[in-house]
Amino acid sequence: MTLEDRLAAAEDAIGQLQHDLAVQQDIEAIRKLQISYCYYMDKGLYDEAVDCFAPDGELQFMGGIWRGTDSIRRLYCGRLRNSFTNGINGPAYGMMCEHWPTQDVISVAMDRQSAKGRWRCTLMGAQHDSKKDTNPRLPRQWWEHGMYENRYVRQDGVWKIACHAYHLFTQVDYEMGWAAAKPIPSPFLTATFPEDPNGPDEINGNAHPAWPNTDLVPFHYVHPVTGKPVVPENAC
Repeated sequence: MTLEDRLAAAEDAIGQLQHDLAVQQDIEAIRKLQISYCYYMDKGLYDEAVDCFAPDGELQFMGGIWRGTDSIRRLYCGRLRNSFTNGINGPAYGMMCEHWPTQDVISVAMDRQSAKGRWRCTLMGAQHDSKKDTNPRLPRQWWEHGMYENRYVRQDGVWKIACHAYHLFTQVDYEMGWAAAKPIPSPFLTATFPEDPNGPDEINGNAHPAWPNTDLVPFHYVHPVTGKPVVPENAC
């Protein structure tokens, strides 16, 4: 191998290492973004949660689809803020809504301009008995569990949420437990904006069915060993 060949090979290797390092930095930036989003949701910081989305971002939640900043703000700063923090952007006395995003698998595109991520999310919620302005539409204390299959986009060097798809598996009173949980209606929401002032732009007729259904939320990535898509034998 000539000196020129060796130099060219070294340059290629350095270029690959630089790309691989940049991808790992992307993964860490996306992880920080998603976990920060959950921290903001924990404490009713809905303005900050909306800021995690790209301007043309999308939210899929409870059988509804919200598209774009104004639409997403309707949900977070309208419906959720009024339900959880009495219209205040910040934590409310006696209200617990703690998210645990775990088991993340993040896949960055080759051009490093987009990515996908799969997360498990468990939520612990409660309204303390001493809270005077409780919300009668919320349980006294509850567990919630679901899956995120999200898309991310890099805009001007900053990673943002392009699509936050929350597949809610179950929501149940703490005293009742998972085994006795009543099925969540699907879709949970039935009216769109403007009929519902804080409603979605569209009802998602393909929303993932909740527990006791146990259908698989499709993986955005193939099996890491076989390289094949994962499809259960009883898939529809």
